[in-house]
Amino acid sequence: MKEELYKKGESYLEEKIARISHSILDLEAALTNESKSSAGDKYETSREMINIEIHKLSTQLQQFQQLQVTLEVSKRNTHSEVVKLGSLVEASNAIYFICIPIGEVVLDDKKAYVIGAGSPIAQALIGKSIGDSFNFNAISGTIVSIN
Repeated sequence: MKEELYKKGESYLEEKIARISHSILDLEAALTNESKSSAGDKYETSREMINIEIHKLSTQLQQFQQLQVTLEVSKRNTHSEVVKLGSLVEASNAIYFICIPIGEVVLDDKKAYVIGAGSPIAQALIGKSIGDSFNFNAISGTIVSIN
């Protein structure tokens, strides 16, 4: 299951990065094609709005590229007796994969929550061992296995 979740993460990030990169290219083309008209201020406002959007998308692109690095680091983390980045945790209430924040993923009729290491539920799990209990808001459970 872990390998399939890594593949889901990779395809999720590739799709997001491709979409954002395409949007940036479209905006850069619009900026290049923007011709100065007699409405001077309107032209400058339009160019500035495009530049703001490019900056916003560039920031998002950097965040998704950083998530790619996190995904690769989590792949290198070997099996452990305690929960850490890259752990697939089967708990009494759900399956959690501590990697990057994707959300709910269904594989082979099993539901897993792919969560980032900084998320509150991951923070409740990290450092725990098999048999340990954890609580997060109204969610409580016991760790059954760690892969």
